[in-house]
Amino acid sequence: MGHNAIKLELIEWLTKLEDDETIEYLKVVKDSRSENKVWWDDLSGEEQEGINRGLKDIQDGRTFSHEEISKRYGL
Repeated sequence: MGHNAIKLELIEWLTKLEDDETIEYLKVVKDSRSENKVWWDDLSGEEQEGINRGLKDIQDGRTFSHEEISKRYGL
């Protein structure tokens, strides 16, 4: 199926869509693709702080491999 056919299918689906949560999600996706838009600016202060804490943990070596976590928690 070509891009134009997919676009038409999506347009038809979207015109019938009644789910507010999905519509809001699609709006966020659309807006995140806008030119000159920095996704970081859309994050709350709490989200930014959490990401910065995680990056600091990585820099300071406070990480565990997937294998270590799987073994520790029996996954």
